[in-house]
Amino acid sequence: MTQHTADSGTKYVLAIDQGTTSTRAVVFDRAGDLVASGQREHQQIFPQAGWVEHDAVEIWRNTREVIGLALADADVNRHSLAAVGITNQRETTVVWDKHTGEPVYNAIVWQDTRTQKICDELAGDEGPDKYKERVGLPLATYFAGPKIRWILDNVEGARERAEAGDLLFGTTDSWLIWNLTGGPNGGIHITDVTNASRTMLMNIDTLDWNEEIAAEMGVPVSMLPEIRSSSEVYGHGRKESLLIDTPISGILGDQQAATFGQACFTPGQGKNTYGTGNFMLMNTGEEIVRSENGLLTTVAYRLGDGEPVYALEGSIAVTGSLVQWLRDNLGIISSAPEVETKAKQVDDNGGTYIVPAFSGLFAPYWKSDARGVIVGLTRYVNQNHICRAALESTAYQSAEVVEAMAADAGEALVELKVDGGMVVNETLMQFQADVLGVDVVRPKVIETTALGAAYAAGLAVGFWESTEDVVANWTEDKRWSPQIDDAERQKLLRSWKKAVTRSFDWADDDA
Repeated sequence: MTQHTADSGTKYVLAIDQGTTSTRAVVFDRAGDLVASGQREHQQIFPQAGWVEHDAVEIWRNTREVIGLALADADVNRHSLAAVGITNQRETTVVWDKHTGEPVYNAIVWQDTRTQKICDELAGDEGPDKYKERVGLPLATYFAGPKIRWILDNVEGARERAEAGDLLFGTTDSWLIWNLTGGPNGGIHITDVTNASRTMLMNIDTLDWNEEIAAEMGVPVSMLPEIRSSSEVYGHGRKESLLIDTPISGILGDQQAATFGQACFTPGQGKNTYGTGNFMLMNTGEEIVRSENGLLTTVAYRLGDGEPVYALEGSIAVTGSLVQWLRDNLGIISSAPEVETKAKQVDDNGGTYIVPAFSGLFAPYWKSDARGVIVGLTRYVNQNHICRAALESTAYQSAEVVEAMAADAGEALVELKVDGGMVVNETLMQFQADVLGVDVVRPKVIETTALGAAYAAGLAVGFWESTEDVVANWTEDKRWSPQIDDAERQKLLRSWKKAVTRSFDWADDDA
C-alpha cells in the first residue's frame, strides 16, 4: 500500500510493529509520512478458556517477510535506511534456548489469564498491591513475571535449564532484536525501560531488575535481558534479517510508542489508542505518580542517558477484539467495517450494553474474575443494536479511564488525541466525544505506534534532531465535538456502570 513514491537518494527509517494480531514493517520519511508497509497476521492460539498463545517462531518468520515487503513496496533497500525501530505488544512472554534459538513453549500473550493462581499465591495476605510501590503495577495476570514462572513450572526441564543459564526471557521486542542481531550467533539480549516496566520485575524508580521480587516469583535473573534506554544504537542487523549493518536504535512498547508518535512530551498530554484493547497514557513528566484510582504507573520513554519520563496508564483488555468476536465467533458481521454500517441503522443501543470482560476487567476495576455479559436484552433488540452496543462499550470503557486519570492527576482532560485502527470509525469517535464531554482529535498519520518507534530510532542517529521535530510533524486530521448535553451523558454512564457490575464475580474454580 504505497503512500508516496520513494526517492532512492533519501534516507528513511523503518519501524517494525510487532502487534497482538499481526506484524508490520513501515517505512517513514523525514516528515513522518508513511511511505510503504508490509503486514502479516499470525495465528491466535486458544488451548483452553482464558489461555491465549502465539507461535514466536511464526512471528519471527513474519517479521523477516514484512521487512522484505515494506522495502519492496518503497522500492528501496537497506542502504536507504538510517535506522530501525521496534515497537511491540507488551507483556507477551517468550522463553527460549540461547544455544538453539528454539522457544521452550508458545509465547504467552498479555490477555492470557492462566497465571491467576500464581498471582493469588504471590499476593498472600498482602493483597494485589504487594509490589506496587516498587514496580508501579498491581499483581495481575496481565504482566510478564508470572507468565515466566508458569512456563518454568509447567514445561518439563525448563526450570533446570533456566537455572543452568541456558534459557532467555523476553517480551517480543527482545525476541526480535536477539534474532535480528544474530540469534545463537551473538544476538544481543536487551529490552528497553518501557517494556521492562511491564514485567513486574523492574524497580520503577531506579530502572533496574528487582532481584528480591524475581526470587519470590521464581525467575532466575540470568534469564532477564539487559535494560537499555528507548533511543540509542543497540546493535546492527545481521544477514538473517535483510537489515545487515543497519543500526537498530529504538525500542518502545506499543502504547508508549503511540504516545511518543502523538508528540505527548509535556506533562498532562495524553492519547488513547484503539486497537485489540484500548490504552490511554498521560505524560506525568519526570515525576512518578502513584495511582489511587486503578491506573498503572509506567515508564513513558527514556531518550539515551536523559532522565526517564513517566506516565499514568489505563489499560482496557477488549475493544477491537470485541468486533473480531462479533465477526469470528457470532458471525453477525463478515468484516470489521460492517460493524459501523450496522450500528448506523439504529439511533441508539435499544437499551443493550455489552461488557466484554473476556479476560476479566482491567482498569480501573482490576477484577480478574469478571466475565463478559450482554444486558438489557428485549425482543426489540436486533443485530444492529448489538453492533452499536459493541462500539459504545469501547467508548464507555475509555470514559471510565479518563475519569480515573482526572482524579489521579487532579485536573480534567481538555481534549483527547486518538489513534489506532478503530479511529477510522466515525460513529465511534462521535460517541466517544459525546460520553467524554470533550473534543476527540485524530492526527493525519494514525499509524502512531509504528511512527513512535521510528522517531525513537531516528533520534538516536540524528535523522531527527530533537523531539521538536516530532511536534512539528504532528498535524490534526479531524476533530469531533460533543453533541449531547450533560444530563444525557450522565444517564448513559449510569446505565453503563450498572451493566459493568453485572460482570463481577463470575469466574470461579467450578466454572
